[in-house]
Amino acid sequence: MGETQGNEEEIVRLHAFVRGRVQGVGFRNFVMNQAARLGLSGWVRNRINGSVEVMAQGPRPAVETLLSALHRGPAMAYVTKVEAEWLPPDPELKSFRVRFTM
Repeated sequence: MGETQGNEEEIVRLHAFVRGRVQGVGFRNFVMNQAARLGLSGWVRNRINGSVEVMAQGPRPAVETLLSALHRGPAMAYVTKVEAEWLPPDPELKSFRVRFTM
């Protein structure tokens, strides 16, 4: 007890595109709630092509939990694909917010 694994405190950044029926179903709100629950920073936005883009940063286990949630989405969503890449942490990401559609 009291021992921690080395990667638990590793801060990582996830950049993901979620495809499928992911707009008009509360997906951004779903991501905001998940990020708040997990204590992550970053942003979420709709894309003109119908996808949702997510940038999330925090401890690796929490970000991996969010990534799993992106594959599921809220009840009305139908996720067909999640494209994800791992990036170095960005010290500018301090909170989690919704960005304008791009």
